[in-house]
Amino acid sequence: MGLGQAGMSRRGLLKTAGVTGLGAMAAGTASAGGGHPDTGVPPAPATVHLTPSGKLGGTLSILQLSHYVARYDRWFDAYAQEWGRRVGVDVRVDHVAPERLVAHTLAEISAGSGHDLIEWISPPSQLEPDVVDLSDLHDEAVKRFGLEQPFCKKAGYNPSTATYYGYSHAWTPDPGNYRKSLWRQVGMGDGPATWEELLEGGKAVRRKSGIPLGLGMSDELDSNMAALALLWSYGASVQNELEQVVLDSPETVAAVTYMTRLYKETMTPEVFSWNSASNNKGLVAGRLSYILNAVSAYRTAQSDAPGIADDVFFTPALRGPTGLGIAGQHAVFVYVVPRFSRNVDAAEEFLLNLSANDAVGTYQSELYNLPAFPTRVPQLDPWLATDPFGSRPSDKLELLQGSATWTADIGYPGPPNPAVGEVVTSFVLPRMMARAAQGRQSPQKSVAQAESEVRAIFDKWRARGLVGR
Repeated sequence: MGLGQAGMSRRGLLKTAGVTGLGAMAAGTASAGGGHPDTGVPPAPATVHLTPSGKLGGTLSILQLSHYVARYDRWFDAYAQEWGRRVGVDVRVDHVAPERLVAHTLAEISAGSGHDLIEWISPPSQLEPDVVDLSDLHDEAVKRFGLEQPFCKKAGYNPSTATYYGYSHAWTPDPGNYRKSLWRQVGMGDGPATWEELLEGGKAVRRKSGIPLGLGMSDELDSNMAALALLWSYGASVQNELEQVVLDSPETVAAVTYMTRLYKETMTPEVFSWNSASNNKGLVAGRLSYILNAVSAYRTAQSDAPGIADDVFFTPALRGPTGLGIAGQHAVFVYVVPRFSRNVDAAEEFLLNLSANDAVGTYQSELYNLPAFPTRVPQLDPWLATDPFGSRPSDKLELLQGSATWTADIGYPGPPNPAVGEVVTSFVLPRMMARAAQGRQSPQKSVAQAESEVRAIFDKWRARGLVGR
């Protein structure tokens, strides 16, 4: 029965496993290298294999998106197979496009069958009624690896039910990516620091070079993150800390009014039909002067357009009229175990072993995945200060060392509850921005419509007892 052996619960076995902690591991095996020879940074850390707390077997099927950094998928798939070979589990990994992940998951939940482990890159809070409580797993991970980033904890936890419905092992910051040569021509070589500078500088860059900037307003991840960052920096939010809907406010109207002007003066209509790779492709092709994105676009440019890569630099979260600069997590990697899973024990052991290898995952993602458990990757700050993957200059990513201080989860200033999760996955916020930017509604009316949609979502989840009253 694996972790659920007769006479002992999964909680008991996980606690038993914690006695030996990280000392109970097989010999580490070196992963593939990849360090840049000019940086002096060594190749990837060695992979470690924890000793499972009980006998495992059967099949473990995993569903997750195709990673934005291809190296990570190559590493992960081989790592999962090796872990399975060592512990006697047949591991199968399926990857889907980001745009298909939510729909694919919901179809499996509806059918009552599918993968044993499913990973989302935003809090899967609306799945709580249909997944296994991973509180024991979380507690064991904290015992072994130390406290996690607070927003990673929140990404899998519902305070209203005191339930860990998900397990987060990594996250990704969402800095600004800008073309230094273009912004230098308009006197802003360090890029914009505020939303107002983005407007004025972006307008000047477009006038001088003909190159627009790009913030999506479509049904995809980056558009959600841009909308949230703008709202927060204007002092607006979907909910307050008490989980009360507060979207319809003067601050939200001001943010939507700003986005309307930003679109008209600095962007093109393509932003209304983007998918999650569109801004990456635009930056790499030299067609955009600024985007909000993780380092994946830059990594692609390093291989496909080195001249563009050398010209791409990064900014922290833009400050708004309040003086506040907050960005969302570009991604937060959260696994859930559906109730229909036939191998919960293996799923939990796999996740513990994955977190034990946070340093390897961070490296193999080319510093896209930052660790949920920071103590597992003491190399992180040195890597960001001297990029192992050939940045010119080598300290280009150093500003990401402090990225956790300007990053918030999607529920900010409240928790990322199931209602907020549905607001994000149904793209209420980018649609609110788009209606106003396209002139289909005034900012006030678009905000009022979004408020109505958000209240209906919150009322539904509140009635189920999954959102605070």
